[in-house]
Amino acid sequence: MQIDEEFKLLQKGVSKVVDLCAAPGSWSQYLSRKLRAAESESDVKIVAVDLQAMAPIDGVIQLQGDITKESTATEIVSHFSGDKADIVVCDGAPDVTGLHDMDEYIQAQLVLAALNITTHVLRHGGKFVCFRGKDITLLYSQLKIFFKEVVVSKPRSSRNSSVEAFVVCLEYSPPEGYIPNMSNPLLDHHYDLDFNQLEGVNRVVVPFIACGDLSAYDSDKTYGLQ
Repeated sequence: MQIDEEFKLLQKGVSKVVDLCAAPGSWSQYLSRKLRAAESESDVKIVAVDLQAMAPIDGVIQLQGDITKESTATEIVSHFSGDKADIVVCDGAPDVTGLHDMDEYIQAQLVLAALNITTHVLRHGGKFVCFRGKDITLLYSQLKIFFKEVVVSKPRSSRNSSVEAFVVCLEYSPPEGYIPNMSNPLLDHHYDLDFNQLEGVNRVVVPFIACGDLSAYDSDKTYGLQ
């Protein structure tokens, strides 16, 4: 996996991994081969989660569950004997509707759902890798709340015309006082939730982002040659 080679995601010492939206299981297969060859098999724990059933994969614990449920996060951690994961990966993508804006919105919500459960199961200093859509500037700013470094990586094997790329998040470091909670408003508002119950940083969805002045070139305009 080129992303692994570039960022050394599975370096020595990584033994607890979560694969979200794992079906059909290509990432889980790679993780199993790579980690079980480098570490003692008894130390390696790989947990794959998906709503759909998957074919068995050697060395991979499979959970058929919903990543928006706290019970799923609890079950993941139980397989690590109470410890947390070194890295969480998510290669999930929704079924395409053909409506561009809708597809982008759903993809962003899927990544946010993956991020939300990641805050429950990832250790401090851990890594998060997820498939991204095309227009997710807001998502980047949300990811930067929780990670010291957020990088977009496009596989060399991917065509230039393809939007395929991954967001690589390094050094998980949530804001001081942040409490992982599936009711936290990272996702769309749950209108039956009393947000007054949330305190401090837990009330913050995303900070204000200054976007610069209006003197820069506009990508939607045509300019004459100078």
